[in-house]
Amino acid sequence: MGQKVHPYGFRLGYNKDWHSHWFAKKQYGDYLLEDLKLKAQMKGRFAGAGVSHVDVERAANRLKLIIYTSRPGIIIGRKGAEIDKLKADISSRTGKEVLVSIQEIHKPELNAQLQAEKIAAQLEKRIAFRRAMRKTVEETLRFGGQGIKVKVAGRLNGAEIARTEWHLQGRLPLHTLRADVDYGFAEAHTTFGVIGVKCWIYRGEILDPKAAMARGTQPDPINEPRPERGDGRRPRRDREDGDRPRGRGDRDGGGGRGPGGPGGGRGRGPGGGGRR
Repeated sequence: MGQKVHPYGFRLGYNKDWHSHWFAKKQYGDYLLEDLKLKAQMKGRFAGAGVSHVDVERAANRLKLIIYTSRPGIIIGRKGAEIDKLKADISSRTGKEVLVSIQEIHKPELNAQLQAEKIAAQLEKRIAFRRAMRKTVEETLRFGGQGIKVKVAGRLNGAEIARTEWHLQGRLPLHTLRADVDYGFAEAHTTFGVIGVKCWIYRGEILDPKAAMARGTQPDPINEPRPERGDGRRPRRDREDGDRPRGRGDRDGGGGRGPGGPGGGRGRGPGGGGRR
C-alpha cells in the first residue's frame, strides 16, 4: 500500500481552497460529472494558453468558470471575441447563464502543473528527459522557488523496460501543513508509450491561512518567508553599557568557567562548587 498523500488534498480547508464551489443533494452526481467534463474541455480547448486549473462556482441557475492561465490574451481573444464564443457554447450545452473570469498566473515558473506540462511537451519533442528535468529545476529556483522535485516514469529514452527517475533540489517539507507545496501531473504521449511527469514545488510558508484562501486575487498566494540575518542566526539582543555577556551558569552570581564567585554556581575555580 502506497503511503503517500496528495499535497493539495492534504491541505484542503487549511490553506488551500476547493476547485469547485457549490452545494447539492440530489444533483450531486450530475454536477460533478458536468464539472469534470467542463474542466477537461477547457484544458483541451486552450491547450497552448498555459491553463493551470479551472474553478467552478454554481449559484441557482448561474455557472461561473474561473480560468487560471499564464497567457490570458489567447483565451480572451481580440476584443473579447473568444470569451463570448465560449460563453455561448457552454450556455447552449448546459442551459445555464454562464460567466467566465480570467485570472492571470504571474509566475508560471512557480506553478507545478504548468512546469509538469512543459516537461511533458519537451519529452514529446524527443528532448532528453534529464536535460528537460534539469532545465525546469533551474528555472523554478531562479524565479524564487525554495525547492522542487521532478519525477518521470515510463519507457525513458525508448528503453524496453519502464523505469522511474527523479531529481530533487532545495527543500520540500511535504508533512508541514503551513508549507505552500504545489503539485502537478502531466502525461507525455510519445511514439514508444506514455511517460508520466510529476512535479512538486515548495514556495515558502503560508503563515496566515485565511489570507491564503482569499479568492479572486492570485492563484495560491505566495507568501514571503520571515526575514532572517544573513548568517542564519537570531538578531543580537541590545545590551546596555557596562553589561557583559553572560556565560553558562552566570545567572545569580555563579561563576562561569573562570574563578567562581561567592554563591557557587557551576564555576570551575575556587568557590565555584563545580565538577571535581
